[in-house]
Amino acid sequence: MSQAELARRASVAKSTLSQLESGIGNPSLETLWALSTALGIPFSRLVDPPSRRVEVIRAGDGPGIASGDADYIATLLASSPPNARRDIYAIRAEPGSVRASVPHAPGVVEHLILGSGRARAGPTDAPVELGPGDYISYPGDEDHVFEALTPGTVAVLITEHV
Repeated sequence: MSQAELARRASVAKSTLSQLESGIGNPSLETLWALSTALGIPFSRLVDPPSRRVEVIRAGDGPGIASGDADYIATLLASSPPNARRDIYAIRAEPGSVRASVPHAPGVVEHLILGSGRARAGPTDAPVELGPGDYISYPGDEDHVFEALTPGTVAVLITEHV
């Protein structure tokens, strides 16, 4: 696929892609999601660190990727290995803005477990308010949202690829 075609499919400027290719860009979470969707690959393939036999990621550590639209940071905890179809993220979010996500690849399902705080999450047209320990599953291949309702909201997000 040409750079121009990828830019068109992802709705990203060609100059942004050029910067990313040369290693001088600093993409937002939205840009990376748009690229992974346009390429038809899981998001984790763009940011996946090398795997280790035993891996511990302490709270607050790990490769966090910030949203350009909301006070929302996603940290990839475990990507889907070959023949498995899931990615796991630690989410830290603060109130004041909504993380709106466009549909991911067809068949993606998101699973969210709220660890602390309160949040509203799920399909854009029917988000659900969640408290600590609550779990929600929803189609990731439809528009969906995550909104922290209290400071220090923490969650685990699992994306399931079919």
